[in-house]
Amino acid sequence: MMVIGRALARRGYGFIADREYFSNITGRHSYIHMLVSSNRIPRALKYPVELVAAMDAETIFMHFEDISSNGIVIYDSGSLSKKISDAVSIEDITRKRIEDRCNDIKVQCTVESLLRFLEREKGVRLAEINFQSVLRKLVELAKIDPRQISRYVSGIIVSAIATIMDIDEDAVRYSLSTQFRDRQAIVEQNIQLFRIVANEISRYRGSLKLTKPEINMDKVVFASGNDIVAIAKIVAGVRYQGYYPITPASDESFLLERFEYIESEDTLIGPIIVIQTEDEIAAITSAIGASLTGARSSTATSGPGFDLMVEGLSWAGANEASVVITYYQRGGPSTGQPTRGSQSDLLNAVFASHGEFARVVISSGDHLEAFYDTVFAFNIAEKFQVPVIHLLDKFLANSTATIPIPDLDQLSIERGNIVKENKGYKRFNLNEHVSPRAFLGSKDIVMWYSGDEHDEYGHIVEDPENRIAMYSKRIEKLRLIEENTPINRKIIGYGDKNPDYVVIGWGSVKGVALEAIEMLYSRGIRGRYINVKMLWPFPAKEILEEISRVPKSKVIAIEHSYGANIIKLIAMFTGISIDNSIVKFTGRPIVLNELVDALEKVILGKERRVVLRYGA
Repeated sequence: MMVIGRALARRGYGFIADREYFSNITGRHSYIHMLVSSNRIPRALKYPVELVAAMDAETIFMHFEDISSNGIVIYDSGSLSKKISDAVSIEDITRKRIEDRCNDIKVQCTVESLLRFLEREKGVRLAEINFQSVLRKLVELAKIDPRQISRYVSGIIVSAIATIMDIDEDAVRYSLSTQFRDRQAIVEQNIQLFRIVANEISRYRGSLKLTKPEINMDKVVFASGNDIVAIAKIVAGVRYQGYYPITPASDESFLLERFEYIESEDTLIGPIIVIQTEDEIAAITSAIGASLTGARSSTATSGPGFDLMVEGLSWAGANEASVVITYYQRGGPSTGQPTRGSQSDLLNAVFASHGEFARVVISSGDHLEAFYDTVFAFNIAEKFQVPVIHLLDKFLANSTATIPIPDLDQLSIERGNIVKENKGYKRFNLNEHVSPRAFLGSKDIVMWYSGDEHDEYGHIVEDPENRIAMYSKRIEKLRLIEENTPINRKIIGYGDKNPDYVVIGWGSVKGVALEAIEMLYSRGIRGRYINVKMLWPFPAKEILEEISRVPKSKVIAIEHSYGANIIKLIAMFTGISIDNSIVKFTGRPIVLNELVDALEKVILGKERRVVLRYGA
């Protein structure tokens, strides 16, 4: 994905791809679903696809119905005789479903039978490659140790895709050189592999050639969601991140570790301290401790890790500590689906705590939003001295896309009211909702922190009048945050201002929702999408104004969860109960074709709740 994506980005094409994989080390079905465009940056994935590139027999069994008419399948001739029973890593329930489908279409469940079926019934073109023959040629030409040759199988797929899409060798070389920086020998070996494969399937060269790119961007960023958040943290001035490895959050910390300190003639990054702690409790408490010394601090986790962090979250709320938690949702409950996506943790992020305190929960709909929102999260955390939860998900984390280079002129770093002199300093001064902040270690400034209720200096007290004053001081920050947050940081409306229907959602459903609304608009159905960006404090007034544009029966919630939990927050704060929902909780992303079909059903009144299912 990275090699093909970078090569396409190098030539000016728009690109988005999602990576789906099982929660094991090796041997289970993983795949990448990508979309390329010559005239726009795509926002959503769709089926059927025009090209299936199969590294093994299992891919054919899992995806033979995903190919469009007249599409192309790249496959290994050595897999033709494989039966579905040979694909031992396919789960029994999935194997039974595929076998039933083979019976329905009256073909044997073998790779060859399914490929011939696709060729006969859908006009699919079959690009056959003898993988073993190609690898033997590479061993001879590149003098590779035969014991290492299995590492180059993925290179066959990359080379075949590049050939069929007519991606030139220079673009492939550029991408390989980026992927294998400072390892020129590997680059040259893969270029030789590219030439061998191109010769093997020369008659398919350019079969899916893209038209000349029309996207007017000289430079783009090509990155995953994890990477773009890490880059934004560096830009925001993060100086400490504590984390415990957990899917799908870990990649963010790995990138931060790579760039802990970089110094050149015109660049200085860091120093950033990134520590893999012994558990998630230590991850958040160390981040809180770093923030009290004045360092911009954060942690990154997913659902099970966040559950362990809640005591630390509450401590931060009680002590008005500025810390950012980047929360990548995945399938739950419990360990659930560790490598699949979800948005079912919304209420956990908003309400998880013992006792009440001010927190902010924000979400991002795409890579570019995630960049700006990351910087915003740190500004809010420090300006109002509250923990901020940046709620993302696996879909955004593990998708890779081309995006415009973020406009750094739009950014500002706001650290709030910081004092450097004593003069009777009270860390929790009750005269202000947001007390002036001093850092631990500041000369001649004394302060106290504890997990108990405290007075203005931080000393433990249980006096009832002090309790009322201090408790209220903390919670009433929510009103200040709500009043001082611009509307485009709370919600953003897209589409027709006089719509026939309104879709409301948050997070990574944004892209596919916008694409679906555009498609329905071309059919004469006017829609509007409301992207909820601030989930707490909840922007009830702004949302009420938007959903009032249409009758309640034409408001539709969309979410990767069972219960469309955004409906519960809307009902809690507006009194309006939304009856229509489109949900998906398989752990796979919502794709365009299924969402368009579902929206039509709901808009026409055929169904009020649609559960989406597409995806292997």
